[in-house]
Amino acid sequence: MTTTPTWEHSYQNLGAPYTSTANSERASKPEWMAWNNSLAESLNWPAAWTKSDEALKAFSGHGDLPGTKPSASVYAGHQFGQYNPQLGDGRAVLLGEWVLEDGKRYDIQLKGAGPTPYSRGGDGLSPVGPVVREYLLSEAMHRLGVPTTRALAAIATGDSVFRNDREPGAVMVRVADSHLRFGSIQYFAMTREGEGLSELVSYATHRHYQAMIEAKNATTPALQAEVLLEETVKRIASLVAHWQSLGFIHGVMNTDNMLLSGQTIDYGPCAFVDTYKADAKFSAIDAQGRYRLSNQPGIAHWNTSVLASCLLKILSNEEDKAIAFAQAVIDEFPRWYTEAYKARMAAKLGLDAFREDDTALLDNFLQTLETDSLDLTLAYRWLTHEAFEDSHHTPIHQLFKPSDDLLAWRTEWARRRAANKGPSDEINSRMAQANPVVIPRNHQVAASIAAAEVGDYGYLEQAFQRWQSPFEWADTDILWAAAPDASEKVTRTFCGT
Repeated sequence: MTTTPTWEHSYQNLGAPYTSTANSERASKPEWMAWNNSLAESLNWPAAWTKSDEALKAFSGHGDLPGTKPSASVYAGHQFGQYNPQLGDGRAVLLGEWVLEDGKRYDIQLKGAGPTPYSRGGDGLSPVGPVVREYLLSEAMHRLGVPTTRALAAIATGDSVFRNDREPGAVMVRVADSHLRFGSIQYFAMTREGEGLSELVSYATHRHYQAMIEAKNATTPALQAEVLLEETVKRIASLVAHWQSLGFIHGVMNTDNMLLSGQTIDYGPCAFVDTYKADAKFSAIDAQGRYRLSNQPGIAHWNTSVLASCLLKILSNEEDKAIAFAQAVIDEFPRWYTEAYKARMAAKLGLDAFREDDTALLDNFLQTLETDSLDLTLAYRWLTHEAFEDSHHTPIHQLFKPSDDLLAWRTEWARRRAANKGPSDEINSRMAQANPVVIPRNHQVAASIAAAEVGDYGYLEQAFQRWQSPFEWADTDILWAAAPDASEKVTRTFCGT
């Protein structure tokens, strides 16, 4: 327990097999693009480092903040289903773990800061576009209530990055409960044939599931592996259910992009659905639609099965017992996911609970949206106002026109709502807090990127501020809540690697 916030390096202290020393590349003309003051305050970030010249220099490769020890972590992963035995932080540098007074620790990492020992021939840099996207999306997801890594700052480097063309470069300062991934476990289980795996499992379990260790008296590596697997799978099931409820498409659900903490990470080609389509996809690198919207729960299930297979040698010396436990946990994923998803759908539809017959009601609603090309977020918000019967003080009727089929469906919905048990005010309140007014729409993110690429950060800040309160209406929402018109629609997103 610390008395004041300080840097620690517990993961780096595990030794050379887990991390390597790394240094940031010096930016030629760094400047602040964005600073997240609310996150800085929650971290008790020192005033001397708050959007200061010292912090700007440290985040852009011109020096180190006192107490930091920049490093990069190694991991492996299945990328689009194919195993890559060594990946690692190819364009990210971990400054260290920022530990608060209560003992809570956060990784603070620079993304796009230059090559590391794991860059595999790449430049380790990031264009402005991916930095702006992750800065905005991760913070918007946090405000939507989704477990996620967060963004402390975004910095323009003044240097060019070469991808398909010359692009301006940037660095993002990312904050996470940790950056330990499914791929971290994979590297030590599969690439190193188990060497160092037990130590990693113990470290990860203590870092993320200390309370469960104590509750289950998990003092042995096998018991700690049981805790790690079961709790991680539960969190991932809940996380993806949350994504699905919002129409969020991650775009690159490789195992190295799944965190053991259950947080969302790596907002490369991600996007939110506007016009609802069950098989929607946006990522330019996902040509086959492996990570399309409807496939995300199945991919998450598959990813957790990979994690389970990597823990077998730790779970038990007896193969049959290890397989039996791992299989039992993985077999629970569909139930955990379904329960989490149904709970969210009940809230979004303004129902007291999700009953057996409600599956048809929800399926008909989503099918109507897809058939009639209606906006997912606005449709749910329209329903919310129908429940409250108070839409006259909002622009919802200017923003959303229900189809005849949706109006017909509303009759069935109202009949089901009449059978709710419990206080209607509480049910309606849950509904309002489940259905955002605004989301980070793709065309608005694209506009933020386009402006930032020419040094204009005003729209980025406006978007950031509006998405801080996604469930409340604002005076400007005739613009911020609106679906894109035909000329604004974004059909492809890019990760910038």
